[in-house]
Formats: sequence, structure tokens, C-alpha cells
Amino acid sequence: MASFTTLYSGSSGNCGLVLSGGGYLLIDMGKSCRTTLGALKGLGLAVGDCRGILITHEHIDHIAGLKVFLRHYSPPVYAGAATLDALECRGILPPGLEAVALEGRTEDVGGFGVTAFPTSHDVPCCGFRIQTPEGRAMAIATDLGTLTPVVHQHLGGAALVALEANYDLYSLRHGPY
Repeated sequence: MASFTTLYSGSSGNCGLVLSGGGYLLIDMGKSCRTTLGALKGLGLAVGDCRGILITHEHIDHIAGLKVFLRHYSPPVYAGAATLDALECRGILPPGLEAVALEGRTEDVGGFGVTAFPTSHDVPCCGFRIQTPEGRAMAIATDLGTLTPVVHQHLGGAALVALEANYDLYSLRHGPY
């Protein structure tokens, strides 16, 4: 049976995990590599069972631990093309790493069917609809500012929906936050 858990969430960092059978997907890695490895160890999960890392967007609270993690481990990374470009420009993705742009199609990621969908944010950002190996659908969206028709469509019919909605453009422009 597939499950979803949040390893950590908030302005200081975000990371979710979808687990099914012996494999899992990470969604973002917004705290240090050490923090993420500690959380995985606490759940009894081995790094080698990570089927891929899904990145919603380039903000530091979603990628802070990624560069160090990818120095030591090499699961494939999936994100929108603009996010992958930003990560590459910052030197976060090591040469030779499998980095796949998810746009307009469903990708098989270690037995999970992953579809990216655009979300509202101040940089290119996406949520993910994940079909588990058991055939159940999950939808995850972070920094969600507005529930657009496209987001609503991808959340529909999911057995689990995880929303992290701390993005507020007005507060960013006018403070305090």
C-alpha cells in the first residue's frame, strides 16, 4: 500500500515522500542533506531505494540540500524545464546526472507514473500527480497561491491530496512575512 509523509514543511524547508513497496520518491529537498538523511533513517529507509527526486521549483526552501545530496547519491531528478535550467546554472546538478523535464506527459519513475502540472508562484513551479504502482492517484502541490482550473483538474479524483499553501504574493510584496 502506498503512503505519503512529510519529512519537513515550512518556510525553513520542504520535503515530502511517497512510498510504495520497496521504493520511494522524494518531493523537494529544502533542508540540509544531513537533515534529509536523518529523516530517511528515522523511517528505516535506505537512500538506494529512492527512485527519483521531484523538484517543484528553484527556491532555496525546496532545494537547499540537493547539491550536497547529489554529490554522494545519483537518483534521477525530475522537474519542469525552467527549474532544471535554473538548477544547472547554479551548479546543483552534477554532470552526467539523469535530469528529466516533466511537461505535458506522464513519466514512469521507478514504477510510479508522474505527471507535472503548473502551479501559481513567482517562479516557474509545478505540482505532481503520482500514480502509485497499486493504481492509486496522489496529488502534491507546494507554495500554492491560487487554485487554478489546471490545478483543480490534477487534484480531482486523487485518493490523497497534499497541499502546502504558504505562498501569498500580497505578503511578499507588502510584508510582514
